[in-house]
Amino acid sequence: MKLEIQNLSKTYPNGVQALKNVSLDIGKGMFGLLGQNGAGKSTLMRTLATLQTADEGTISFNDIDVLKQPEELRKVLGYLPQEFGVYPNVTAEELLLHIADMKGITQEGERKDQVGALLQRVNLYGVRKKRLAGYSGGMKQRFGIAQALLGDPELIIVDEPTAGLDPMERNRFYNLLSELGEDNVVILSTHIVEDVSTLCNEMAIIGKGEVILTGKPEEVEASLNGKIWEKQIERPDLKVYQEKYDVIANHFHMGKMMITVVADDMPDGGFYRKAPTLEDVYFNLIQNQQKAGVL
Repeated sequence: MKLEIQNLSKTYPNGVQALKNVSLDIGKGMFGLLGQNGAGKSTLMRTLATLQTADEGTISFNDIDVLKQPEELRKVLGYLPQEFGVYPNVTAEELLLHIADMKGITQEGERKDQVGALLQRVNLYGVRKKRLAGYSGGMKQRFGIAQALLGDPELIIVDEPTAGLDPMERNRFYNLLSELGEDNVVILSTHIVEDVSTLCNEMAIIGKGEVILTGKPEEVEASLNGKIWEKQIERPDLKVYQEKYDVIANHFHMGKMMITVVADDMPDGGFYRKAPTLEDVYFNLIQNQQKAGVL
């Protein structure tokens, strides 16, 4: 089970080149696509989901030529877009039964069994008779996953699935996505670094439509071993440190400003070394790309 993307490019009529020679090999498991808003993630996801075409390149999933046989991919595809609509005045059960029918699950008994099982899986069975208008954001996201899983898809694409969720709902969603990645190819597109570091065994970072980096999250993190330093400073001193050191991030902790610096050796006596995180690598990479005028 493998998704292969080769030299994919897409330019919109307004002249914006959303994808530039994107090539990725994605196997079974959770694959994280990380990038800022406007990096090209959603364009790539929509293209993979056969909702738009590419100008150049190829996409294959197993034996399917995705760009030439979109209807064949749709038979094995589950897709949760960044924004999806629901009919507010129908229940989750009613809408899932309708979507199952549209997906070709025509036997009434099979349709009811699959919808019931999916509602159990996403922890919505107890509220299956409730109108979707009364669902919270997290419940709607879980409903979105349920509709994406109808028909037992082999390729599952989820675009920014945890944006706007509270910590408890996000944790529930993490558990569900992790389970899905055991038997399917699951692509998680997000700008939230924690989503990728928590869930994914393979990843890529995309910026301005180009793949900047690929690898396993733990290997990506290891690239900055021994080079990440932190220090508590006074807020007015931030600009001084930014001029003197390679400051990749700053944040407040218990009311005090903390800065993160990349350096081969300890910048000064007030710094302490910390284990690098995927967020550190991401910030460092994005900052370097911006300095080079790429982003």
